[in-house]
Amino acid sequence: MAYPLKFEPILQPRIWGGDRLKKVLGKPVPAKSPSTRWGESWELADLPPGSVKADSIGADASGALSSVVAAGPWAGRQLREILQQEGDAYLPGRVGGYYPLLIKYLDAREDLSVQVHPTAEYTRAHPGTHLKTEAWYVLDAAPGSRIYKGLVPGVTRPQFQKAIESGRAAEILQSVPARVGDCHFLPSGMVHALGAGVLVAEVQTPSDTTFRIFDWNRLGPDGKPRTLHIQEALDVIDFDRPQVVQSAAVRTRQLEDVMIRELATCDYFTLSRLDFSEGSVHLTSEILDNQSQVWIMLSGQAVLDWPGHGGTALAPGDTVLLPSQPVQERPCYMRVVSPCAVLAARLPARPTRSEAK
Repeated sequence: MAYPLKFEPILQPRIWGGDRLKKVLGKPVPAKSPSTRWGESWELADLPPGSVKADSIGADASGALSSVVAAGPWAGRQLREILQQEGDAYLPGRVGGYYPLLIKYLDAREDLSVQVHPTAEYTRAHPGTHLKTEAWYVLDAAPGSRIYKGLVPGVTRPQFQKAIESGRAAEILQSVPARVGDCHFLPSGMVHALGAGVLVAEVQTPSDTTFRIFDWNRLGPDGKPRTLHIQEALDVIDFDRPQVVQSAAVRTRQLEDVMIRELATCDYFTLSRLDFSEGSVHLTSEILDNQSQVWIMLSGQAVLDWPGHGGTALAPGDTVLLPSQPVQERPCYMRVVSPCAVLAARLPARPTRSEAK
């Protein structure tokens, strides 16, 4: 019987990474590794062949990657196998499909490269590229740290290209202070960069395609500048679209035992923060919505009591994939040991055209 799934995190060394994945989130950094810069922890991934770049750990020879279940009756099995056999429990109406979200933590000790991701229009014309729309939820931020998103209003393609060529691309980016609890929505086609000193939870469409525009004039591990993708980036950026830099809007609903704050919504996911009071909480249809959801534990301690399975403990840094559950038939509960906050990523009711592509 389907139950809440937690997965083995897949840690990725990155030139800009730090040590907070272990120190703050308790992720199991490999003991025998030459790297001390761990930039990403992939918490849930189900990527098809050809999706994963060569510098990412965990992919097979085809470039596919699927998370491994950490506990319970299906421990040691890949998410791909479970979706093939039990798909309707986690992806109702999409049996046989890949899970359409990729969940990560990012720790930026240094600035990430200025980058942009492909749009749906671009991917249709360029096989082998994959759309990427994402959102960042700020977990920790050093004093003075920034998030870069969008171009200064009025910047044209020739102006931006000239700034890139002269190593001044950062001068025509908009930026905002990084503040704990803020959510930043980053649609495909928007130029952005995570600033130094920021730790975020990232919810994104399942893509590893990034077009690097500017890398702060630094050198890669081999002592050479990292590859840039200027032409691809210029072809993706919509210079006529307004560049919104504020954090995502918040809409709030108060239920009896939980406050729901909707942070961002798009064709690919809805992102909300759920704040639970201490005690036993009935997970009603208003909370679970009978849709596939991924919960990222932000704070507090709790146990999920799922029909036919028992308890699944949740602590800060945990990520769990919930089955789609008709709650009126089989009640689900959450025992909140201490008041807790959860970042919930919910799929739309039906696949989008891009997912079905």
